[in-house]
Amino acid sequence: MSNDNRVSEVRTSQSEPEREQRIFSFKATQLVWLLFGILEALIALRIGLMLIGANPNSPIVALIYGITYLFLFPFAGLVGSPTAGNMVLEVSSMFAMVIYGLIAWAVERTVWLAFYRPRGSTVAVTETSTSENHTTR
Repeated sequence: MSNDNRVSEVRTSQSEPEREQRIFSFKATQLVWLLFGILEALIALRIGLMLIGANPNSPIVALIYGITYLFLFPFAGLVGSPTAGNMVLEVSSMFAMVIYGLIAWAVERTVWLAFYRPRGSTVAVTETSTSENHTTR
């Protein structure tokens, strides 16, 4: 008994020029938003803690105040901060959040413009191979 088997294999591969560059620009812009997002969240947390009159001697409160101070000292004294007892509304910190949001947008757009490459045409290569297997019993 003879059994003829023909096996056809078709392989298609596509290459996309500058794909890695687009992935890099996407990841870089995401990193910019992540870092500025963390900064904005810390400043918002500081505003909330000051608004409720949190104890500045608490380790976590002191840590948040210390980290955010580095970014807020240029805005210190910009406008007055209304107070009521231990509660303080830092309007200058709110202003800083707006400014840092605009800076984040400008940095993200600059990174995107510098590194992004538009999608070009896709190059497809198709290979077909046929092999014959003869089995005799």
